[in-house]
Formats: sequence, structure tokens, C-alpha cells
Amino acid sequence: MSKFIEVKPEEFNGNPFKLIGRDGMLITAARDGKVNTMTAGWGGFGVMWGRNVAYAVIRPQRYTKEFVDSSDTFSLTFFGSDKKEMLNYLGTTSGRDEDKIKKSNLTVIYDDATPYFEEATVAVLCKKLFTQDYKPESFIEKGIIDRWYPASDFHTLYIAEIIKIFVKE
Repeated sequence: MSKFIEVKPEEFNGNPFKLIGRDGMLITAARDGKVNTMTAGWGGFGVMWGRNVAYAVIRPQRYTKEFVDSSDTFSLTFFGSDKKEMLNYLGTTSGRDEDKIKKSNLTVIYDDATPYFEEATVAVLCKKLFTQDYKPESFIEKGIIDRWYPASDFHTLYIAEIIKIFVKE
């Protein structure tokens, strides 16, 4: 099995439009000795406050949000387009109802207290810097609310410093 190597954020060659928008990612965090994960297709990478950051959004009803909210860190992991079925399952099944990580045959590994998955091709370890709930009055293009938030379940935005990036050799 190939091993992870650490790369600096400035040297990471991953295309966020492909990784997040097409392939999908898992947002994973730990709480009270338990790990939960969810599939996400929205987010990005950039620079904020002089730091390399990742940002992700989570809806209020998602169980993983409780884990991210109670932890200082979380991971974003990527698997490639051949894992769509697994990512779909992890995005539509709640960790409240079953051990979906075990059922997906994923192996949780840690860097300090931050969980990620041995089977991933890329793992981005993040330390939270900022969180804010989306509010209807903040949307300039109001059609976004009608299309993406008909139940008014607005996302929470997380901006996090990228602590480490691991890629498979």
C-alpha cells in the first residue's frame, strides 16, 4: 500500500474544481472518542488573513456538524472519481443511524487529534479559524435562496487554516 507524503500548500497541485466539485470530498472530525464524516461538494482553498486556508460549508441538520463544531480541527479527504458510490452513501446516510465509516471499509488514522482516512489519495488537515451561519439578508442574488435553500436550512461556513496536506506517493 502506498504511503502519504506531506506537501506544502504552495506546492499542492490538486485542482479544487475537480477535487471538490466533481470528485467530492469528505469532511471528517472527532468528538468524545468517536469520528464522523460526510460528503461535501462545496468548498475551496485560498489565502485569508495571511494564511493558507480551506473553506467548507455544512447544513445545520448534518450530524458531522456537531463533530466539527466541537473540535478545533477537521480533515478534508479526497478519493478520486472511482469512489462516487462510497461518497454517495457517506453523504446520504447519517452516522446517527449506523457506523457508516466501518460499513464503507474506511480506516481512520490520526495526525495528532485530527482524523482522516488511510484509503484517501489526498488529506488536508485543517484548524478552524472562523465560522459563520449564512443569513438570507446576506445573499445578493436572491435566486440562490429559492434554488438551494427552500427549507431555509442555511449552511454554516467554516474557514480553516491548512495545517498539513498529505498526498499518496
